[in-house]
Amino acid sequence: IIFIAMRYYKTFAIVAMMLNLCSQELLLLFYQGAYALYLAILAGTVTGLVSKYLLDKFYIFEFRAAGWSEDLNRFLAYSVTGVFTTLIFWGFELSFDYLFGSKTGRYTGAVIGLSIGYYLKYRLDRRFVFIRRVT
Repeated sequence: IIFIAMRYYKTFAIVAMMLNLCSQELLLLFYQGAYALYLAILAGTVTGLVSKYLLDKFYIFEFRAAGWSEDLNRFLAYSVTGVFTTLIFWGFELSFDYLFGSKTGRYTGAVIGLSIGYYLKYRLDRRFVFIRRVT
């Protein structure tokens, strides 16, 4: 079962990465003003966070909240465990943007950072967020 879950997790991580990067590209397509790159990265982060939470919750951890309050608490815990992994992602994307000065370089850094982040995020979520309740 863990093998199957990890296969889906990798697939969902790729889906979330694509949503993240497409959100960034869409924002940059329509806005090139002050702090455009940072706003794009933030938009991608929010898109990735919400999509990945829903995919992980329903399909990887098969977690069913008892109500909206519990679901909100899980989402907040999911977001908190994502702070460190998000910093990794942002660090790689911005570093590669600085080093290579190109969209290809920036997105290569983003994919590397997101890959490392999602690898760590699974372990954090399994341990701290989607804990099986004993009934």
